[in-house]
Amino acid sequence: MGDPDTEDHNDWEDTSARKAFTVEAEHAGERLDRWLSSRLGASVSRSRLQTLIRAGAVTTDENPVTETKHRVAEGEVYALTIPEAEPAEPKAEAIPLEVLYEDDALIVINKPAGLVVHPAPGNWSGTLVNALLHHCGASLSGIGGVRRPGIVHRLDRDTSGVMVVAKTDNAHRLLSETFADHGRSGDLERAYVAVVWGAPERMAGTIDAPLGRHAQSRTLRAVVPAGRSDARHAVTRYQVQKRYGADGSGKAFAAKVECRLETGRTHQIRVHMAHIGHPLIGDADYGRAFRTKVNRLPEDIRPTVAAFPRQALHARLLAFRHPETGDLMRFEADPPPDMMALTSALDIL
Repeated sequence: MGDPDTEDHNDWEDTSARKAFTVEAEHAGERLDRWLSSRLGASVSRSRLQTLIRAGAVTTDENPVTETKHRVAEGEVYALTIPEAEPAEPKAEAIPLEVLYEDDALIVINKPAGLVVHPAPGNWSGTLVNALLHHCGASLSGIGGVRRPGIVHRLDRDTSGVMVVAKTDNAHRLLSETFADHGRSGDLERAYVAVVWGAPERMAGTIDAPLGRHAQSRTLRAVVPAGRSDARHAVTRYQVQKRYGADGSGKAFAAKVECRLETGRTHQIRVHMAHIGHPLIGDADYGRAFRTKVNRLPEDIRPTVAAFPRQALHARLLAFRHPETGDLMRFEADPPPDMMALTSALDIL
């Protein structure tokens, strides 16, 4: 086979940013990423191609293939859709922020629900990073040589609460190490308030269940067997703070629960609470099967609960050692008005 950079391939069609390739006999059994890379040549880097595959940009028979190690078979046709180029660097935007603390090394904010943390496909503007670039300006000394805020942990778009962001390279490195270590070798404390359907039988407990990719969605997570290749250790400790009402069987309609993280996985609290049968109110991803429970609530509070627009989750507390001074920093923020209105409505039960 000739050099893929110069060879005139006749097994693909190019329509705008979509390319389709057919697997020839001599390539049967090859890894998807390697085979596609040989087809594309230098037009798309191997790492970029792997990112596109994981993002669902490669399909066969209109079905996405998200495993880079997937083995191709003779005669199969794979289509790759390459998204249009987006701005390489986020731009500063005057987005209001509730700043809890700020110095030369870091900034702590109370993130509102609905604010995406970092620019990404579909959200290149209007993010926390855009807001911080405007707010911090020249006080950002640079992360990796670029004047930008250093994100060391994230909250989901629709989760509100306390976040810390680094402003210097050194602070970013040290805080990242603290969060990656989950506080095992230092002081790190994270507590969340969640409002869930039903209530755990025990007032307090620990959920120790590994998380991995969801079988049907690349953006969701699920509890998976510990031996699976993508399984990640995940531990959440919970304590029931209040139970609301009771249904016909004497079980609570809902509960306010404090969750503390021993690890920090994507969607960890949402998946873990759903795993034990108590998904968060308003969680359209992990609590879909519980939406009809709202119909069993009294009519005077039903509209408030039914209209709650997001997962009922708020990062109430964050404590850590300051990366420069070593001082213990502790920040708390009350739940926002929408969650306060939700719990006030449930108080009637």
